[in-house]
Amino acid sequence: MNPIISIENLKKTYIMGVNQVHALKSITTAIHKNEYVALMGPSGSGKSTLMNLLGCLDTPTAGTYILNDVDVSQMTDSELAEVRNKEIGFVFQTFNLLPRLSSLDNVALPLVYSGMSKSKREARAQEVLTAVGLGDRVDHKPNELSGGQRQRVAIARALVNNPSIILADEPTGNLDTKTSVEIMEILEKIHQKGNTIILVTHEPDIAQHAHRIIRLRDGLVESDIKNENIISAFDSSHRYISGDHVVD
Repeated sequence: MNPIISIENLKKTYIMGVNQVHALKSITTAIHKNEYVALMGPSGSGKSTLMNLLGCLDTPTAGTYILNDVDVSQMTDSELAEVRNKEIGFVFQTFNLLPRLSSLDNVALPLVYSGMSKSKREARAQEVLTAVGLGDRVDHKPNELSGGQRQRVAIARALVNNPSIILADEPTGNLDTKTSVEIMEILEKIHQKGNTIILVTHEPDIAQHAHRIIRLRDGLVESDIKNENIISAFDSSHRYISGDHVVD
């Protein structure tokens, strides 16, 4: 079976005045369906640049990126937007929710571009909000939710289009330890259901939830290893409970 992601000699150079910054010098790797991969590296290693390329938020200077058997490396912005909406669900550290919209409307927003009817959009949004334990918070706006609840809304929005890949950029960066565990449980449950997850983090304990860890340094892959010490968020001391809703 072909990898869901295949990148070869991927490079990204930024022009800063008279200087060239080689953010990615040459990256070659592949990610298969239902893998759970952590991207790590110090500031300036290229992990954010690679995340932007993998998420079709930017195009490489050179090299190829094959996503689900389609070469997306030379696509136009509008073509990339279409791929993003169909293939990738994003979870960001800062949640990126629209403050004036309810949880339901925030989650349903990506479906507007797919031409789905309002009733079907709302039904699907309700379904994924319930799946992340927020079925009773659909009418709440972001400022009426805790940080962990806001991140769960963001995860529900990422799932609403049934994407091939969940791309989570520092998803626990603004959360306390207990809430971070809850969020990692949800991501683990999503992975168990068959999604491919790419987790960008600088926190070693968060990376340990992934099954494979790719470390970047100076725009190159420093190491790419199978994680032999996987931490599961599902243990007896960490059962995630929200109201009467329990994720087993």
